[in-house]
Amino acid sequence: MASYILKNSVRIFLLIIAVSIAAFLLMTYSPIDPLQTNIGQTALGTISQEQIEKLESYWGTNEAPLKRYLQWAKDFFTGDMGTSLLYRQPVADIITQRFCNSIWILLAAWIFSGVLGITFGMISGIKEGTLLDSIIKNIAILFSSTPIFWFALLVLMIFSVWLKWFPIGLSVPIGVTAENVTIADKIYHGILPTLVLTITGMSNVILHTREKMIMILESDYVLFAKAMGKNKKQILMQHGIRNVLLPAITLQFASISEIFGGSILAEQVFSYPGLGQIAVTAGLGGDMPLLMGIVVISACFVGVGNLLADILYHIIDPRIRLGKGNKI
Repeated sequence: MASYILKNSVRIFLLIIAVSIAAFLLMTYSPIDPLQTNIGQTALGTISQEQIEKLESYWGTNEAPLKRYLQWAKDFFTGDMGTSLLYRQPVADIITQRFCNSIWILLAAWIFSGVLGITFGMISGIKEGTLLDSIIKNIAILFSSTPIFWFALLVLMIFSVWLKWFPIGLSVPIGVTAENVTIADKIYHGILPTLVLTITGMSNVILHTREKMIMILESDYVLFAKAMGKNKKQILMQHGIRNVLLPAITLQFASISEIFGGSILAEQVFSYPGLGQIAVTAGLGGDMPLLMGIVVISACFVGVGNLLADILYHIIDPRIRLGKGNKI
């Protein structure tokens, strides 16, 4: 197990390096000009060449890309994420603050989408061909093909604008100081983003779990269990649920990246000041240190999630633990 964890940790480390290089190249060769975007074309044409050179030095556009990346990597791996060019604050402080706003929404959406997705997927698979199966399957297909930003706008319009049950945006009430914000206020403002991420995230889990459950119930070992006189409840408990949980766990941990990506769009729609919203601001503003920090931290989060899924696989399935995973 220790050797397996070490090997996969090295693989994740190399993947994170590759992700950082890809993000850096995309930012470097992006058509967005940081000077023109943040200063304005008119103002840029009225300042002196000396001032332009100072601005290019500040934004790093006058240095070779390789030199900039190596300097960033050296600082990052020594614990210095740099200073945000837009906010003039340490990148680590900004990410920590925004991550604290996003983490509970991401975690809640991830847990709810997994629990509900696996539950409804197993019910749909067990009730294959019935009206209940048709309803669950079609709803899952509908939401799996629905763009997150469109669904978020629809939810915002219905529950915030028409019904006025929830606030239109932000993570805390307007005009309330930080010390007066309660946990109930934060939960109240985070319900709609969590709802959107949960519904869109559990659709693929439902469809995958349904197909796996149907496959299990039609397998030879279930037919043999029926021949031995076991009832449906015993078959589901001893064969169905246990075998459907393994692929469901993998799919659930792999969905971390999807929830991260979906949070960017959801936070933009709900004006929620989280990690996703700040990533969009950094990308559109050409804030290289901030965006690189967000990308690498997100990649670490996703990589660790996938590693935990592999470890759980080894713990749950003894065949994989004994090195017989290729015979499954």
